[in-house]
Amino acid sequence: MKRIITLLVVAILVSCNSKVKKEENKKLNVVTTTTMITDLVKNIGGDKLEVQGLMGAGVDPHLYKASEGDVSKLFNADVIVYNGLHLEGKFEDIFEKMRQQNKKIIVVADPIEKSTLISSESFVGNFDPHIWFDTQNWVKITKYVTGKLVEFDPKNAETYKENSKKYLEELAKLNTELTSKINELPEEKRILVTAHDAFNYFGRQHKFQVVGLQGLSTVAEAGVQDVQRLSAFIIDNNIKAIFVESSVPKRNVEALQEAVKSKGHEVVIGGELFSDALGNPGTEEGTYIGMYKANVKTIVDALK
Repeated sequence: MKRIITLLVVAILVSCNSKVKKEENKKLNVVTTTTMITDLVKNIGGDKLEVQGLMGAGVDPHLYKASEGDVSKLFNADVIVYNGLHLEGKFEDIFEKMRQQNKKIIVVADPIEKSTLISSESFVGNFDPHIWFDTQNWVKITKYVTGKLVEFDPKNAETYKENSKKYLEELAKLNTELTSKINELPEEKRILVTAHDAFNYFGRQHKFQVVGLQGLSTVAEAGVQDVQRLSAFIIDNNIKAIFVESSVPKRNVEALQEAVKSKGHEVVIGGELFSDALGNPGTEEGTYIGMYKANVKTIVDALK
């Protein structure tokens, strides 16, 4: 009888020890919204996190509606990471419910000083949410997200800090490369016409005048007056190239091109830019750094 009791005690101890080890080795389940944020969290987390991105390549976060599967992923997440500043406008009620459940949430816009945010005449009281297009903002965001992950998962703190340090070095290298490429283009030629106002932070950092056919959000369609206004601007400024975006339908920019042509002028579509989403997974453009390089090359080569 004593032998049976001893075996039971050993079995219970082994079982408890196994459960403790499993709990210790369990990865944080992190759910992210946009592809830029997913890429960032994966760079910081490495193999210590289980990262699920809700939005894929070519997805417009302004218009994206959460599916039942998305809501389930958010409900079961240990940590939720999203942009903020109303970029994921149709998620606001869901995020509020997650907060009421005391879910751990990281809003990447939080470390950006309000005084440096770009406001909009179209959306009084709101700010331009495309903060990732200023690489210095991305540096601040990287440090902030790293700090929050260290807070939520201290046992893997050193890994997060080391990965973050390497990524920040890559961002510094990126900035040097971007400056060199952009300097090929005289400042008087730095006029960027795109499908919607996603590149204002890019323009401020790199001294481009940026004009979007649509406003900060793609919710409102561009109208005939918008097309006529911008076609006149293109002709007056002798702009040679305009750009479509991977996450916005091409028809509006193509209509703009036709409007310019109807007035006896020519403007080419200089290429496709990645604005609210990265490229396909597994490609260079499927990373933040690769996306930024690709955009700058497309812009400079077309406008030179």
